[in-house]
Amino acid sequence: MPATVTTQLVEAPAEAAVRGSGVLRTALRSRRLIAGLCIVGFFVLLGVVGPLFFGNPNLVGTVQHAGPSAAHWFGTTDIGQDVFAQTVVGARATLEIGAAAGLIATVVSVVIGIGGGYAGGWVDEALALLSNVALVIPTLPLVIVVAAFVKNTGLLPTVFVIALTSWAASARVLRGQTLSIRNRDYVLASKALGEPVWRIVLVEIMPNELPIIVSQYLFAMIFAILAQAGLAFLGLQSPDLLTWGNTLYFAQNAQALSSGDWWWFAPPGLCIALLGAGLALINFGLDELLNPRLRVYREPRARRAARADGTETGQ
Repeated sequence: MPATVTTQLVEAPAEAAVRGSGVLRTALRSRRLIAGLCIVGFFVLLGVVGPLFFGNPNLVGTVQHAGPSAAHWFGTTDIGQDVFAQTVVGARATLEIGAAAGLIATVVSVVIGIGGGYAGGWVDEALALLSNVALVIPTLPLVIVVAAFVKNTGLLPTVFVIALTSWAASARVLRGQTLSIRNRDYVLASKALGEPVWRIVLVEIMPNELPIIVSQYLFAMIFAILAQAGLAFLGLQSPDLLTWGNTLYFAQNAQALSSGDWWWFAPPGLCIALLGAGLALINFGLDELLNPRLRVYREPRARRAARADGTETGQ
């Protein structure tokens, strides 16, 4: 009997290692996940390291309305500011707003969705009503109205305004999933054993909803980046906060599009689009990784070649 127990204890880590290597192999085969990680990793590196090489990207220069060149890779603005420096430095604040607002929105949706779904009764009905009311109001106009009444338009107010207006859809999805999970056998067994509520929620329910939570966070981050760019473009952000949205705002004010200064608005616009695409690719890749039914089987190259030549076994 002791030998059997020892054998099982030795084999358990080995099985876990095999499962871990299988997940890693599947992740490395996912082209969407790898492409998304490369795109987002590039922008994260740009936001962390880039500002170290530029002091003040808003310094006024002597060369105005200059196109891309060796001296100014992305050209200059109407007052001689370097667009490349503004794009690099603006990556940090844009990523900070997206990550922080997405995190807060996800936490609020988890508390309201999972908490209400597990509690049931009048608590669930009240939180579900709150979510439904928030869903009825269009999110982007709500963000604009709330931001217009916030006097301080710095980094933190922007984060909270975006986060507290973008949690409702995620909360509704998590509530529906929790209502399905809370009556399953392993949850009922935990209740019968007298497990505390916090442990049932954190250990039994949340791990089963982790793919949904991760997906909701990534989409919340995408929405936060787009919402911040929209607020800045409308002039509802502090001009001292350098983001890609503010760069677009100043380009629009200076009529860069009509004057032909495409290099002023194209780089920040492309960066927003690429970052959103990278986050979406990560989301699709993780969904494919965590849900085996969504995985696309790719036949090995050697087998495809053998099948094409008619030399595959059995032919």
